[in-house]
Amino acid sequence: MSTETFHYGTDHDLQTVTVTTLNTTTTTTTPGYWVILIHGGAWRDPTQTAHTYLTPTSTILTTSPPYTTTTTPYIHALASISYRLSAHPSHPQDPSVTDPTHLRTATHPDHITDILSALSFLQTKYSIGENYLLVGHSCGATLAFQSVMGKFRTDPSVPAPVGILGMAGIYDLRGLRDTHRDVSAYQAFTEGAFGKDEGVWDGVSPAVVRGEEGVVGGWKGGRVAVLAYSREDGLVDEGQREGMRRALGEWVALGGGKRVEGLEIRGQHDDAWREGGELARGIAFAIEKLRE
Repeated sequence: MSTETFHYGTDHDLQTVTVTTLNTTTTTTTPGYWVILIHGGAWRDPTQTAHTYLTPTSTILTTSPPYTTTTTPYIHALASISYRLSAHPSHPQDPSVTDPTHLRTATHPDHITDILSALSFLQTKYSIGENYLLVGHSCGATLAFQSVMGKFRTDPSVPAPVGILGMAGIYDLRGLRDTHRDVSAYQAFTEGAFGKDEGVWDGVSPAVVRGEEGVVGGWKGGRVAVLAYSREDGLVDEGQREGMRRALGEWVALGGGKRVEGLEIRGQHDDAWREGGELARGIAFAIEKLRE
C-alpha cells in the first residue's frame, strides 16, 4: 500500500488529491474499483480535509474484518480530493498578509470546478475510465452529484462514475435553509458559497434540477446511487435524502439497470467520516451493489 499527494491545479494550495493504492493488479474476474472521496464542511470548514476524511476509513477497510476479505480485494485505490474553500467566520484570514494561494475565498463555481479538475487529473494519470465510486459526505455529496449533472459536465473526455455514494448529503440548498430557518448558520454558509440569489441555489441543487441539465442528462452510464443517512443526524434532515431519491426516479427511468439504494447509518452528522466505521460500511455496501 502506498500513498502520494498530487497537485491537480496551480492556483491554490488546496488543489490536491491524495491517492492510496491498495491493489496494483486486477483481473477480469476481480475488478478493482477506484473509490474517490470528497469531504464535507459546508464548503468552508478548513478542519475537514482530504486527509481527515481518508485516513480513518482507509485504515478500517485495510485492517478490519470482514472488509479485508469482502471489500478491499475489489478496491484498486482510494483517492481523496481537497478543493478551494469559502470564507469561515470562525477561521478568519487577513488578505493583506496571507498568500493568495492560501486564501479561503472560493465562491461558486470554484468548488465544483476543482472537483472536475481533480477527476480529470486522475483520469489522465491513471486511466480510470468509469470504473470508480464517487463518495461524498454532506456538501461533498452535493459536489459528487453535481459532477454528473448535465450543466456541469463540460468535458466529455472525463467519464462519469459507475456509482455514487452520498453520505448525509445536501441535495436541495433552499430546502435545507428553509427547514433550518431558525439557525442563521444555514443562510450564512449557503450565501458564502453561492451568493444571495436563491435562484442560483436552485440551479445547482441536484434534487431540484431536472432534465438534461440535471443528473439525468449527465449520468446516462451510471448504474448505482446509494443515499446513506442517519436518523441521529442533527444537522441535515431526512428530507434531503427523500428529495434526492425522488429526483433520481427520472434517472432510473432511463433503464440500463440503474438503481437507487438507501442505507441507514448510525451516529451524528460527522461521526461517519470522523470515526470511519460508517463511511467504510457505506463504501462496502455500494461496492457490493455494483458487483451484483
